Amino acid sequence: MIETLQGAGEAVIDLLIGAMMVVVNLLPETLAEPFQYRFMQRALLTSILVGAVCGLLSSYVILKRWSLLGDAISHAVLPGVAIAYLLGWPFFVGAFATGALTSLGIGVIERNTRIKSDAAMGLMFTAAFALGVVIISQIATSTHLMHILFGNVLGVRYPALMLTLFAGVLVLTVVLLFYKELLVYVFDPVQARSQGLNTSFIHYGLILLLTLTIVASLETVGIILVVSMLVTPGATAYLLVNRLSTMLVLSTVIGIVSAVIGLYLAFQFNVASGGAIVLVVSAFFLLAFLFAPQRGVATRWLKQSAG
Repeated sequence: MIETLQGAGEAVIDLLIGAMMVVVNLLPETLAEPFQYRFMQRALLTSILVGAVCGLLSSYVILKRWSLLGDAISHAVLPGVAIAYLLGWPFFVGAFATGALTSLGIGVIERNTRIKSDAAMGLMFTAAFALGVVIISQIATSTHLMHILFGNVLGVRYPALMLTLFAGVLVLTVVLLFYKELLVYVFDPVQARSQGLNTSFIHYGLILLLTLTIVASLETVGIILVVSMLVTPGATAYLLVNRLSTMLVLSTVIGIVSAVIGLYLAFQFNVASGGAIVLVVSAFFLLAFLFAPQRGVATRWLKQSAG
């Protein structure tokens, strides 16, 4: 049964890669040449999926002011990754388990003590990350685990790619099916409760989606840099548009374009792929910060000078 599912998953991925390469081969030869290698094709598809799912969720992260929560979860998955490595389990099992437990722990501390959410996040993620560092320090060969910290999309394999595809489809499906409920919850939780919506279910559902996205992004941008992909596309779109629907689309596009350009630059200049992707998306934010039509700093300065 497992082998059948794995074979079906690989067939779907090969089909997506084939469709993707039809588009890639329309590009000029200098741009398309790096993607003729099989490992680059897998890396490109993974980057597109991660850029899309991180970009989509980043709008909600920005609007809910969950940037620190994303940072907390991304660091908290490290001990799960290390334990899964020791037990010979898939990384995503341990990572998702510890990420989810950390999220629940933050909620428990916040609801049952006088400690506020920001302090609860700081307590949980620093303790979890420290535990992960201690476990990794006791592992004789930790080279592969370093890829989890900093990302290595050029070495992505089919299982990780299938997980990323699953996460992307799940997140997109949830956002499409529950768009109105999420819209009300994000902007006015009190009104959402008055309308009979289970805000606790929505809250923890979003957190679990966020955790799944972080786990799926481990091998692309790594634990340390994934928070940037969960914040920067949404922050960039927030400076440019005023409607949630437009913001979701724009942040998704920014995430995809940043991931693709970053991957290309990483290959051409032989630099870390995760770092290159984050630098590209940060450059897009800088451009929006300076030149956004309504909120850009340079734009406002030019208007004041002209007036």
